[in-house]
Amino acid sequence: MKTRATRRDFLKSVAAVSVATGLPASGSSTQQVEKSGNVQQHSNAASRPVRSQIQFPRQHSGGQLARISFPLGGIGTGGIGLGGRGNLQDWEIFNHSSRGYSPEYGFACMWAKRAGAAPYSVVLERRLLPPYDLQQEGLGSANVPGLPRFAEATFLGSFPTARVEFTDADCPVKVALDAFSPFQPLDADASGLPCAILTYEVHNPSATPVDVAIAWNVDNPLGWSKTRRNQQREAAGVHGLLMDDPSLPADDPMHGTFVLAALAEDSSAVEVLKTWRGGGWHIGAQHFWFDEFSKTGRLGDENEPSSPVGSVAIRKSIPAAQTKTFRFLLAWHFPNRTPERCGWDSPKGDEKVVLGNYYSARFPDAWEAAQYTAANLPELEKATQGFVGALRDSTLPDVVKEAASANLSTLVSNTSFRIADGSFQGFEGCGDNAGLGFGTCTHVWNYEVATQFLFPSLARSMRDTNFGYSTDAEGHMDFRHKLPLGKEHWGAAAADGQMGQIVKLYFDWKLSGDDDWMRAHWPAAKRALQYAWRPNGWDGDKDGVMEGVQHNTYDVEFYGPNPMCSSWYLAALQASSLMADVAGDKPFAQECSELARKGSEWIDANLFNGEYYIQQVRGIHRDQIASGLIEGMGAKNPLKPDYQVGPGCLVDQLIGQYMATLAGLGPLLNEDHIRKALQSIYRYNYKPNLNHHASVERVYALNDEAALVICDYARGGRPEVPMPYYSEVFTGVEYAAAALMMANGMVDRGVECIENIRRRYDGEKANPFDETEYGRHYARPMASWAAIPMLSGFQYDGRTRQLQIAPRWNAKNFQSFWSTPTAWGSFHLGPRSFVLKPSTGSIQLRELKLPWLQTGKLRVSHGGKEITQTVKHEGGAMIIAFTRPLDITSASPLSVEL
Repeated sequence: MKTRATRRDFLKSVAAVSVATGLPASGSSTQQVEKSGNVQQHSNAASRPVRSQIQFPRQHSGGQLARISFPLGGIGTGGIGLGGRGNLQDWEIFNHSSRGYSPEYGFACMWAKRAGAAPYSVVLERRLLPPYDLQQEGLGSANVPGLPRFAEATFLGSFPTARVEFTDADCPVKVALDAFSPFQPLDADASGLPCAILTYEVHNPSATPVDVAIAWNVDNPLGWSKTRRNQQREAAGVHGLLMDDPSLPADDPMHGTFVLAALAEDSSAVEVLKTWRGGGWHIGAQHFWFDEFSKTGRLGDENEPSSPVGSVAIRKSIPAAQTKTFRFLLAWHFPNRTPERCGWDSPKGDEKVVLGNYYSARFPDAWEAAQYTAANLPELEKATQGFVGALRDSTLPDVVKEAASANLSTLVSNTSFRIADGSFQGFEGCGDNAGLGFGTCTHVWNYEVATQFLFPSLARSMRDTNFGYSTDAEGHMDFRHKLPLGKEHWGAAAADGQMGQIVKLYFDWKLSGDDDWMRAHWPAAKRALQYAWRPNGWDGDKDGVMEGVQHNTYDVEFYGPNPMCSSWYLAALQASSLMADVAGDKPFAQECSELARKGSEWIDANLFNGEYYIQQVRGIHRDQIASGLIEGMGAKNPLKPDYQVGPGCLVDQLIGQYMATLAGLGPLLNEDHIRKALQSIYRYNYKPNLNHHASVERVYALNDEAALVICDYARGGRPEVPMPYYSEVFTGVEYAAAALMMANGMVDRGVECIENIRRRYDGEKANPFDETEYGRHYARPMASWAAIPMLSGFQYDGRTRQLQIAPRWNAKNFQSFWSTPTAWGSFHLGPRSFVLKPSTGSIQLRELKLPWLQTGKLRVSHGGKEITQTVKHEGGAMIIAFTRPLDITSASPLSVEL
């Protein structure tokens, strides 16, 4: 990349921020904890900042490289994992999960020669890490584990970019790998390219020139057929191989193309070898390495018989004390996504219907995708680096930035895809060979906000589906949907999923200010809310409280009033009131508002036990349960239902409040009760370690790891058959609780909870770019992004064009990344100054609210020109109203000085 920060540069920048802010580089903190029986007592004294072990970019070395698989690829394209050693693994580009798969050969190597010295050759990876996965043939011969590699490596991850720095005392040059795929907020197309860019940075530390050749070698990945072929191709700046198999039928799942290419301005510096020598018994690899590359740095000539392994090399002379880069591009194109292949449910007979991929509808083959990427790479790279830089330079706690960034990788995993019509689809997570939890499950995807803040077109696509075919004339919303759409409904509704989608519709509308879009979906949203009022439904007596049978994200039905589903319901009522008002349905708006008030009062009076909110379990006769509410995995006897929360302290008892806070809906319940409930979650559900935490359920955290467990019964009363997963740990639920803590005076606690999650995903115990629940790359942990708007206090209303800034972290000297559906960038807030500058796009502003109490002369400039305004103070903040709407761009930033 044109502008690269080395590890040393990064550490210098962290130190500079630390000095400027007066905070430790991590920005994290911990609390004093005392044990009292089974309940944790936490000191109310101010917590002491400590230096976090987690920085951003996060560093891994030694044993922490073992589990890293950093997804390279675009949104909806599948991807290839960059291993912690600098190797490529987990080639999952074939429209389904394929953990552990890689072609027979897929590796890079380097040759270096200084005048008068013997040539040095090495595979561009760190040595394999023990314990070795020995099979019946040892480590085998795939990807030549017996060739020389570097002694050590350091992996620096800041998704969507990664850097691997190699070290070895015997190597005559210093080598690093920068890897990324284009990823820029707001532009799902630019972020949806089926490619990976690998740039090797080679520094010559000596006083004499050195000749260096770097080669990439790939076995044609289209299966094992003898008819696979590699064709040499050249275009402006792109030189390489187009790999395919002409014998595959056009509808075959493996029908497609793959590109291995060098990106070089000077074509004479590039060498291409279409095929290695064949003949069996590893002849090709032996000939390539021993007879050609390690001796001369050349690829050699084609020979017969041949094997479908191709190579592309770049050769350069590096003067003394200088650095040069060697850039390669991998691209792929596999159009035949079917429900059966990826693991999605379909109507009977449609299992093999080709749904397609959006990226394959944009490009006819991998070569066209590679050419497009190469032609636009300067702009794509600048935007990608700009995003990482804006996040890196934010004065938010490092671990918050690291968690938010790392979980964005789920968007480029096989959890997420876009079919040919462009619509966004998502599994819950990835199995090893197929997706898990099909249907963009509403109650799972409700937790994440990364799409809403960074890719609003994808968020709105989900709303288009859920308020389109998924919602029927009665208001029943399938919490999963089958593909192709339009033929068969899933048949079950989830109370938390359906209510949460109403809240998210409101949130998308508020961010975008698109009244027409909201109005188009309002009739379906109104039906979805009214569905709760059916006789024997969720709120059959229409009192603002869900007493009915409520299927939910714990895969069972809750019987009776409970805080989790009720908080989603209260948020949906509030959101519906506001949408109905704009849609011209004033009586309905008033009705929703009144129901929200009544429900809130009842829940505070009847479910709050003095410390937190509980469930009142109520048996219901089967004949008094409306249709469509039971999914089939819950209680067998609805009169005495199993799998209930009862008096337990549920970690996401306030999940509706979490989304309501992000959406600016305000408190849904008594604010003192909300704070006490969050304190109780920290008191009961938070475990400083799990050494003595007993669980017979699935295990996602253990031993000395700290976590928030799903439900705690320290006060007693655990049902004989409690809710499923109660003793488990879900990171997505932890992130949501942590973000809500941050918004309610428990910033240190929230940061601590996030730090605990990320310590569990350290590279040695688990992959930092793959948080699991029901499958790998689970969607719910993208709730980690919520901590950024919660801590920055950045709230924008696209309808009124009002912006509020109210940082909850280091408010006196604060800088943060921000995004709206039309722009993203950074803002800086000091004691007497504020600057808002987009990096991309524009944001319209009529009113600005800043957390300033001071009075005095105010100077506001827009694009360097001073403008007039009116000022008032209200609720401990300064509100600045502009005489005309401002269009804030990178060329015309907003500056306020007091």
